[in-house]
Amino acid sequence: MPVDPDAPVRISAFNWVPPFAQGRVRDLRPRWALEEAGIPYAVRKLDVMAERPADYFHEQPFGQVPSYHDEAVSLFESGAIVLHIGRDCEALLPAEPAARARSTAWLIAALNSVEPFLMQLATIDIFAAGEEWAKLRRPGVIEMIDKRLSRLSDALGEKPYLDGERFTAGDLMMTTVLRMLDGKGLLERYPNLVAYKARCEARPAFQAALAAQMADFEERQTARM
Repeated sequence: MPVDPDAPVRISAFNWVPPFAQGRVRDLRPRWALEEAGIPYAVRKLDVMAERPADYFHEQPFGQVPSYHDEAVSLFESGAIVLHIGRDCEALLPAEPAARARSTAWLIAALNSVEPFLMQLATIDIFAAGEEWAKLRRPGVIEMIDKRLSRLSDALGEKPYLDGERFTAGDLMMTTVLRMLDGKGLLERYPNLVAYKARCEARPAFQAALAAQMADFEERQTARM
């Protein structure tokens, strides 16, 4: 769905981030979920380089993105937001209770069992590049990531998606997490994970969400020229 400034659903996002983060900021997650659900949304754009407006901390206590607001609720944390969007959308959360529970479990696994290890590598490679402790720590982090990817690869097996034949919110979240490894040469050790990630990224809803996020950054860059 196109971004609609008059839509009752609104998320927050940054209007610019450095190139390494473009296409990977966490507002991509609710954007993708909203696209899968066919729900138009507005965007509150924040300047990543400026202090957050005082009222924004009522939306997101830590000043991060995304926050979410609709006619019924205000939320923060991308996992909670995606689960809320999926509440009435079988494309994200199946109606059958056991399948819905498994989808929820995979979403939480992406955030709790996989992402923290990948974030350690991002910290080392981006924010602590060249520091001696980072050089010493990196091999151990790579080893931990590889163990997580091995377990994930085994769980996926030859299935198209984590819970079988259908895409769910668990796949949405796992894909956004795995994208943190782009260019690292780690995911490529597991061909089924490479194919899985590509399959999820090929979804029209993902492509629309990514284009919308990138358009916000391009707008900021154009304004600076």
